[in-house]
Amino acid sequence: MQINQDNQGRPSRIDSQAGSKRCARCGEIKPVSDFLRRTGKRSAKGSRRGTCRNCRAQLKKLEQTAAFPMGTDPSLEMPSREAAHSHFPTPEPLFKPQRRTTRALPSPLPVEGPDASVLRPNRQGKIRMRGRTDKGSRWHQEVDLELAVTLVKEHAAVVVNRHTIRRLYSNKAFRRYILARDRHTCFFCGGYGDTIDHLLPKAKGGHTTPMNCVCACNECNQSKADQRLEDFIGE
Repeated sequence: MQINQDNQGRPSRIDSQAGSKRCARCGEIKPVSDFLRRTGKRSAKGSRRGTCRNCRAQLKKLEQTAAFPMGTDPSLEMPSREAAHSHFPTPEPLFKPQRRTTRALPSPLPVEGPDASVLRPNRQGKIRMRGRTDKGSRWHQEVDLELAVTLVKEHAAVVVNRHTIRRLYSNKAFRRYILARDRHTCFFCGGYGDTIDHLLPKAKGGHTTPMNCVCACNECNQSKADQRLEDFIGE
């Protein structure tokens, strides 16, 4: 017979021949099969937990009900604070903070910089264009000199140096700017507009710039489609 002490200082008897062990909570000597195996990395081979299955089931029930059932030994471990208050309704807060929906619009005037005439293509015959996405990530690509000059002249980009330009707006920022500039008024019919239309369609060489984009209602935008401004107004 081997005699050890548990975590509470009480003798814990382990009979290696009969395979019995004393529970650390109820103090009863029970077969080793009534104790769960330890699964930790530092646990010895064949070691068992100090609490029997019956006591562990009672503790789990106490945590779920947050109260001691009738006839339960009060010396058992008290339930956790979260379990003790789980049956009480959560009071509604007196003040709920509102999420901010207003965002600062981009500046209506482009940032002043060098003229587009200073642009010079690199050895590959391209101009480096950089900007930011809607989430703030940086991006860059190579564009033709003609496109770079058009973007600068139509106030969609500024010159950084003779080989680089920078886009002023991301996609969402550009849409907010156009709608705010035109005050959500359709350029064609004067009604309420919440879409953006290209005066010179992109299919015919137009670009997404402040000088080529206007606010339009959904009906006018679909009716115009890929027509030029002169053709659409002349109908």
